[in-house]
Amino acid sequence: MFSGSMVALVTPMHADGRVDQASLEKLVEFHVENGTDAIVAMGTTGESATLDEKEHCKVLKQVVEMAKNRIPIIAGTGANSTSEAIELTQCAMDAGVDACLLVTPYYNKPTQEGLYQHFKKIAESVAIPQILYNVPGRTAVDMLPETVARLAGIANIVGIKEATGDIQRGVQIIEECGDQLDIYSGDDATAMELILLGAKGDISVTANVAPKAMHEMCAAALAGDRETASAINDRLLGLHSKLFVESNPIPVKWALYEMGLIPDGIRLPLTVLDAQYHDVVRDAIKQAS
Repeated sequence: MFSGSMVALVTPMHADGRVDQASLEKLVEFHVENGTDAIVAMGTTGESATLDEKEHCKVLKQVVEMAKNRIPIIAGTGANSTSEAIELTQCAMDAGVDACLLVTPYYNKPTQEGLYQHFKKIAESVAIPQILYNVPGRTAVDMLPETVARLAGIANIVGIKEATGDIQRGVQIIEECGDQLDIYSGDDATAMELILLGAKGDISVTANVAPKAMHEMCAAALAGDRETASAINDRLLGLHSKLFVESNPIPVKWALYEMGLIPDGIRLPLTVLDAQYHDVVRDAIKQAS
């Protein structure tokens, strides 16, 4: 359903942690103007874990209104409570998003059968296209390819964001489920290779800072043009790594603040980027032109 560079959008905030609506609209325009292929709002990078349900739904509704049907909107609606994930997914559908992105339940560490039943229940409860999201480095649970294959048979489960950074894992899912699911990279450093091997795009942190370059890189990779994709990706390698010198979204929010696009607000327990990393991130931005 979706392809190319899909930005995992930050949620801009004032210094006191309130959502900055004016900056949010500025970011939506920034991505429309620079060719981003879809916006993923209220995911990990959007600090979904620290926005309550009312705030979460309000941001989704605002992003849809700001986008004005010019760019697809995908909503992060995952939770470690199945009932909460259903409620968030329903509010996202009511807000008018095009699809939902659902992370594996974190902290409570369900079994593979529990993962299957969780995602099956959400898909059966809310009739909107849904994209699975596997990121074991953050959730402490790894959804295995055989579980993905079981879920691929559910009609409105349409894709998976595979964020292990393991290209072979991505290729295995492409081979087993590629005719039923679209596979997206969730790891900027390996996204180009996975797209060249059959993935449909990248749900990207780097795209917050370099949206045009990420769009062009993904487009070249989707066209099978390794030479062009590699030339662009080489400029972005610094961002792919340095935007993770502290926990995401700490560095990327600071980078956007440095670029004059958002204030420096971030919610506890996350804190503003430590000064020792400022030049590191600045250099990565310069490298990416």
